[in-house]
Amino acid sequence: MSYVKNEWNNGFTTDIKITNTGSSTINGWALTWSFAGNQQITNSWNATISQSGSSVTARNVSYNGSLAPGATTSFGFQATYNGSNPNPSAFSLNGSACTAG
Repeated sequence: MSYVKNEWNNGFTTDIKITNTGSSTINGWALTWSFAGNQQITNSWNATISQSGSSVTARNVSYNGSLAPGATTSFGFQATYNGSNPNPSAFSLNGSACTAG
């Protein structure tokens, strides 16, 4: 997966790409992570995102939930923050750790 951030004074957008590197199709995905600061998501596209404190879950929408082996989908969000805006350090896809690269 990739996590690409574009930030400005107290706000940012992020584009995330998820690639199925496995050998079987993923039918429905949920990507979870925790922010290290006070980031607050204000809107999103191509995913349904919920946030509770620093914990975030992004789930597929109807048209991008099936990922064949080697397939990629992307989604993004806009958020606000105060102070520092470090990238999340750990992500999980459907409960399994994955890395941002």
